[in-house]
Amino acid sequence: MSKFVKAVLFDLDGTLIDTAADFVRIIGKMSSENNWQAPPEADIREQVSAGASAMVQLMLHHNGQSEVSEEDLLTFRQQFLDDYAAEICVNSCVFPELEEVLTTFESRGVPWGIVTNKPRYLAEQLLKIMQLDERYEVLVCPEDVSRKKPDAEPMYLALEKLGISRGAAGSVLYVGDHVRDIEAGRAAGMPTILAAYGYIPPEDQNNLKKWGADYITNTPQQLNQLLLSSGKFEYL
Repeated sequence: MSKFVKAVLFDLDGTLIDTAADFVRIIGKMSSENNWQAPPEADIREQVSAGASAMVQLMLHHNGQSEVSEEDLLTFRQQFLDDYAAEICVNSCVFPELEEVLTTFESRGVPWGIVTNKPRYLAEQLLKIMQLDERYEVLVCPEDVSRKKPDAEPMYLALEKLGISRGAAGSVLYVGDHVRDIEAGRAAGMPTILAAYGYIPPEDQNNLKKWGADYITNTPQQLNQLLLSSGKFEYL
């Protein structure tokens, strides 16, 4: 039996949008400015979901800077954020197969939105440049809540903005590429889909089933098929 779905929510980086190439570029720029060697691209991609501090620490540790003061780390982190904000969308793109998902939802009147731990000023800037800012129905960022993912609070706020009661959370899908995404969706009572093609470190690859997602998709193509043609979901 197919499941009735009122709306679909996505995580941002590594789930809906492939942003890693811009982070790789920024880390490469910072490394060059300090006469350092940039970490391998694959290593940077694996840290994207962990945030700016994790990518900066990777760069420092890769260049023998194992003991860095909190002040220096914050300085490097701010430089990273400033450089990223200045050129936030040089290489980033919606995963092509998911562009079809979004346009299909829009043609059917199915609301979709984003629940992310990306700071709002960066998320809004990125989505505006990518011309997605007038397409999503809801955007929830850390500044909007007192407890970010993996807490359920951001998910509940998204439901409220969509006009869907918490009791109907089971009719809203949440798609993400991090364990905190799955935990947040489950805590809110939403069916969850793991985007296992996202920015997942190798040490987590063998534990994905333990995260408890209702569905696991290993490629954007699989996510496209699950959402649009698997027959598992009915919309509106």
